[in-house]
Amino acid sequence: MCTLEKQGNLYILTLTGPDEHRLNPTLIDSIQSALRQLRLQPLSPSSALITTAHGKFFCNGYDLARARSAPSAAITQSYVRLMSSKFRSLISDLISLPMPTIAAVTGHASAAGFILALAHDYVLMRKDRGFLYMSELDIGLAIPAWFMAMLKCKIGDANVRREVVLTAAKLTAKMAVERRIVHSAHDSAEATVEAAIGLGNELVSKKWEGQAYASNRLVVLGEVLDKIGFDETVEGRNGDSIKSKL
Repeated sequence: MCTLEKQGNLYILTLTGPDEHRLNPTLIDSIQSALRQLRLQPLSPSSALITTAHGKFFCNGYDLARARSAPSAAITQSYVRLMSSKFRSLISDLISLPMPTIAAVTGHASAAGFILALAHDYVLMRKDRGFLYMSELDIGLAIPAWFMAMLKCKIGDANVRREVVLTAAKLTAKMAVERRIVHSAHDSAEATVEAAIGLGNELVSKKWEGQAYASNRLVVLGEVLDKIGFDETVEGRNGDSIKSKL
């Protein structure tokens, strides 16, 4: 589901395979296991993490198709709650990781996949394929408050947030750079990863202490941490669950 490779002081986490990298419990567990493995290793005084993916997609959001296929509404509800809980735990782990983090977005990043990318300190994106897309409006779901908190922390322009959330715009790399959502755009998947490695080495050269870096990130993303304990899309603002929308 994913691999973790060390290159000097850089760690490269790759979502493997040609599929959409839907955030089901198995994939989330695999990513979280890689992060735990990283934390257990004797880290250099300064390190950085790069997250990327094989294939057409960086990450296409929650695995709602699998939720729809459940034999009963109760199982659907339980499965979606499990996805949400595990994903929120994963994002909390990323936010507290004691090193700079870079998402090398080499394909589509939709809904929760978009949030996964934004949870990194820097987002780099390929120009020739892929878009950033909050799909909730198009599929009839409300965006959770913690998703919105992440968007507020990472997208400073309220007009751009409105475009992302209330028009469900599909943003190419060029559009995302213009809107200052991503750090830079590159000609291919390979060029995007190469640029991420270059940025990672530049950040490592600063020799920042990892725990101090994490502590400052926790302050920057404090609003996300305040909201991440509850997911209204899953739990339902009026007591309904996501099953009613599937």
